[in-house]
Amino acid sequence: MFNDFLLGLQFLTRLRLSGELFWDEKGCGRSVRYFPLVGAVLGLCLVAAWQVLYVWLPTWVSTYPPTVVVTILTALPILLTGGLHCDGFMDTMDGLFSGRHRPRMLEIMKDSRVGAHGVTTFLMLFVLKWSLIADLAALTLPAALFAMPVLGRLAMVVGITCFPYARENGMGRAFSAYAGEGALWVALALSFLLVLPLGGQGLIALVAALTCAFACGFWVSRKLGGLTGDVYGAMTEITEVVVLLAFLY
Repeated sequence: MFNDFLLGLQFLTRLRLSGELFWDEKGCGRSVRYFPLVGAVLGLCLVAAWQVLYVWLPTWVSTYPPTVVVTILTALPILLTGGLHCDGFMDTMDGLFSGRHRPRMLEIMKDSRVGAHGVTTFLMLFVLKWSLIADLAALTLPAALFAMPVLGRLAMVVGITCFPYARENGMGRAFSAYAGEGALWVALALSFLLVLPLGGQGLIALVAALTCAFACGFWVSRKLGGLTGDVYGAMTEITEVVVLLAFLY
């Protein structure tokens, strides 16, 4: 169990709690159910950064630019994950908005080069996240920063377990093929327990995240005949925005 969690942590982030682990397809599949726990680790990192930047820093420095603090909190998840999900988001947007037929969309998404659609939509995504973090009340922000990566990874589990894989091969196929029938329920239970202490807003964010994940999954499946690893990353990024929106009201 713990080894499966570490495997998920090693794949989804740049954080290392142990040495390099042995990768195999079944191990990748077993790690899927623990993706919300990986999100919890990222969430704790974000809350710790908030504590330093919002609580401790003002006591040391008389004046500091709050917009820089918001930018750091927006960029930190990208640094912690190595931009993995952002890359998937951009590739997905390049493919879906290309206006081509299904096989060509999949080819475009596999291309390592980033196109205009990917760049422009990612800039919009980053600015939207920045704006939401800036607009969240100081007392609400820590809860939102913790829930955001937890529920974003739950969305990834929804994509992996509830929708077919669009390619005959690829890294994402291992997760999809070996996740197991109970992976979604374990991930859902973990997510519920993690956001329950956050109160009503946490539960609203959970429902919003699930709604967003299934909506994205159905829409993209109609376009591509299934999902890919890039789409999993895109679902994570989009769901994180929805979670921040849920905490805004």
